[in-house]
Amino acid sequence: MTPLYWKSRLFVSTPHGQVLALNPGDGTIQWRFDTDVDLSVLYVEGFTSRGVAVWSRRNGSGGVCADRVIVATVASELVALDAHSGRPCSRFGTEGRVRLDTGVEIPGTVVETWDYSTTSPPIVVGDLVVVGSSVRTNGGGGTASGVVRAYDADTGVLRWSFDPIPRSPDHKAWDFWTPETAVRTAGGNVWGVMSADEDLGLVYLPTSSAGPDSYGGLRPGRNDFANSIVAVDAASGSVVWSFQVVHHDLWDYDVAAQPVLVSMRRNGGDVPAVVVGTKSGSLFILDRRTGEPLIPVAELPVPTSDVPGERAWPTQPFPRWPTLQERYLSPDSVFGVTGVDRVACRTEMARLRNEGTFTPPSLEGTVVWPGFWGGVNWDGMAWDPSRRVLIVALKRLATVVELQPISAGIRPALGVPFNATRKPLVAPSGVPCTPPPWSLVIALDLDTETTLWTAPLGTVPSLTFLEAAAEWGSLAFGGPLVTEGGLVFIGASQDDHIRAFDIETGRVLWTAKLPAGGQATPMTYQHEGVQYVVIAAGGRAGIGSPGDWIVGYSLEPT
Repeated sequence: MTPLYWKSRLFVSTPHGQVLALNPGDGTIQWRFDTDVDLSVLYVEGFTSRGVAVWSRRNGSGGVCADRVIVATVASELVALDAHSGRPCSRFGTEGRVRLDTGVEIPGTVVETWDYSTTSPPIVVGDLVVVGSSVRTNGGGGTASGVVRAYDADTGVLRWSFDPIPRSPDHKAWDFWTPETAVRTAGGNVWGVMSADEDLGLVYLPTSSAGPDSYGGLRPGRNDFANSIVAVDAASGSVVWSFQVVHHDLWDYDVAAQPVLVSMRRNGGDVPAVVVGTKSGSLFILDRRTGEPLIPVAELPVPTSDVPGERAWPTQPFPRWPTLQERYLSPDSVFGVTGVDRVACRTEMARLRNEGTFTPPSLEGTVVWPGFWGGVNWDGMAWDPSRRVLIVALKRLATVVELQPISAGIRPALGVPFNATRKPLVAPSGVPCTPPPWSLVIALDLDTETTLWTAPLGTVPSLTFLEAAAEWGSLAFGGPLVTEGGLVFIGASQDDHIRAFDIETGRVLWTAKLPAGGQATPMTYQHEGVQYVVIAAGGRAGIGSPGDWIVGYSLEPT
């Protein structure tokens, strides 16, 4: 999660549903509220919380709950707390709570706790709280819709709802689905972090894949509004424009990264833009008023599917720039620390279907490059408005996806004929078969369409005895922070360090050891004349060391 600084407090949330207010100068706990998440329940994304939102009454009236912290819990509740005391706001919903898992079921199904949850913070736009959800779409499909809803920030009353997947002919995406399948398809949800332009009155929704995400035979068509950036009117929830980054997704290439609002210089003036990063390793730069690409996008042919009942979409969108990574992972490029590793990686790749990005999942197994953990993931990007530089955290990891006839015992009512197994493409030693670097920090000049620099991120502790390993980077989950002073702070790596890069050169200027893995995005604030950089060090299974720390560094002038 990323802490939030507001009104001289630092607010954080925990995976188990607690909200804390910290003293921003020394980190002492000022108040703590427990939302009473049931820890015995299996949730769709496990125990995950990515932060909180805040709201103030605009009519100038003070009193209890005039300032609020709002959190969406993994137990599917929207909870409003007084920002100064941590007590529930009684006039919001029912004693400070609104249930989110009601009215979301696909017709003819029952939503279980592992089908629907909420993990990312809502976004506050004016006096509305807009919230998405995490929906299970892998395995045997799913039962929950991906409806996005806006609630009155003061009362918790529902103001509007929008389902990215069309359930009726009046939906703008209806023509890109078949009527009988759109009604019963799960997903299309917004599980990541949204963005908003209050001047334009637009909320930008990064939508997920439709379910099941590795077999689309039961949802033929382009599946518009899934795997898209959808701009909706903040007041009504009506669609203003949309842009799909992956057609008929079969790779779990949902839009995980928060859309980034930037400006681009075009024809002598500044154009308001939104940058959409994708797991497929592309960046789409769109006019945030209309959704039109500011850098041309071409529809290029991609491989067809050989799975019975599947009709992969024949083309996929590719922007002219930037090219963050190669489209084809050659067997000759596979990596291994030892000869045994290299032989094993080549042998594994030889049996798999491998025709580049957007090779469909298959019964014999497919190399998905980049994998669903790769490209621009939930960690996202950072924008320096002074230098007009975009910083991107990129992951380079391939995965193997194999379809298998589904067992009759796995939720047969959903009618899905295939299940998918997914695993990283790694050598016997556990080292990726993907050639390093396995993660990069990239600096881009959007105005000139220039890559300024790239730098590997982190190290793999078990490989540091090799001199070359310093340039290999590591598996990484966590986003960048840019400061006005020209520093790029990022944790993310396997070695549990946080680093500061020079935004002009990409050189590492500072590094510090965290008490646990920094698999989160840092933030910065100024409090009583001192600037701080703060990061949640909680680790991630298989990536960073486990822990439960909030770590702050002060940047006092010398």
